[in-house]
Amino acid sequence: MDLTQRFNKQVYQIAVSLIRQFDEKVSGIEDILKLTLGEPDFNTPDHVKAAGKDAIEQNFSHYTGMSGLADVREAAAFFLKQKYHVAYDYHSEVLVTIGATEAISASLLAILNPGDKVLLPAPIYPGYEPVITLAAAKPIYMDTTADGFVLTPEVLEEHLIVHGDAVKAVILNYPSNPTGVTYSKEQVKALANVLKKYPVFVISDEIYSELTYDDEHISIAEFIRDQTILINGLSKSHAMTGWRIGFIFAPKELTKEIIKVHQYLVTAASTISQKAAVHALIEGIDDGLIMKEEYRLRRDFLYEKMTALGFKVAKPSGAFYLFAKIPDHLEQDSMKFCVDLAQKAKLAVIPGVAFGKEAEGYIRLSYAASMEKLEEAMKRLTAYLEK
Repeated sequence: MDLTQRFNKQVYQIAVSLIRQFDEKVSGIEDILKLTLGEPDFNTPDHVKAAGKDAIEQNFSHYTGMSGLADVREAAAFFLKQKYHVAYDYHSEVLVTIGATEAISASLLAILNPGDKVLLPAPIYPGYEPVITLAAAKPIYMDTTADGFVLTPEVLEEHLIVHGDAVKAVILNYPSNPTGVTYSKEQVKALANVLKKYPVFVISDEIYSELTYDDEHISIAEFIRDQTILINGLSKSHAMTGWRIGFIFAPKELTKEIIKVHQYLVTAASTISQKAAVHALIEGIDDGLIMKEEYRLRRDFLYEKMTALGFKVAKPSGAFYLFAKIPDHLEQDSMKFCVDLAQKAKLAVIPGVAFGKEAEGYIRLSYAASMEKLEEAMKRLTAYLEK
């Protein structure tokens, strides 16, 4: 009996992300050097691992409440207030999620109806559109390539006017994956001044907030708290991708509804991971700063090398990605370019098209890799270009 055509029809409209598809495609190449995934090459800090071990020994192996343990929610609220000057009541305005990915899914599924529109600055991380599509809503992309990958208030307002009441939400992701670009306080405030005029949700994915190199990270919740669903987590700041701890911060009226979706998606996050998260957020409140300084050195190295090789690069001011325009005399189909690079130079980077049609002709390099690997990567890229 063939049941393959009896799925939710929206499932047929989505696919595994091109990032993962491409990474798997090139992984079988012998001696391949991969700068593909956004996976920190640091290990989780020892004191956090110790807290996880203690939680196992103390039999923290049962369900927590749907929102997560009170001590981790309190710690998350403390972390956010100390770092970004935004206050949330941990009793009613904080949810512990299974990474930022589940936080995104729970938030979007809670707010979207069929036919709603969601505005996204492009290029953008490809993890939002599939959830929007599953909700039978429609993503609308705002091209930022002409403005250095920064969403301007003018472009934002133009789209809000054109699409009118159909717009349910705007998604922001900064520092950005894939570009590494982030926003100054003045830029965030300018966007907030536009958004507060419209009855829209703002889903602000700030998972890379601790990896901001130049200015202090500014959360848009500082200006439009009542509209904002703020997403963060420990994957990037504390090299805890496998622990799967994320957070949703939102006004209690919004949190009360989002928790319903969260419950039926996952029940609750891992209790052991939550106990470790308390230590990460309190004792390890500045753990990310050590990693950030190393990432800064790698960024500067890659930026200098890639620019010298003829790539046009918007210098990243956050995250750990470098987004580069393929030189005009080379293949502009980013998938073809990256496949050829992998096969001939044994160097894997992500084709820009994985981040939308606006990103065609670009490549993304992750510098969440050792300096030794980055130096070797530049040798391979240089040799490839010389041929």
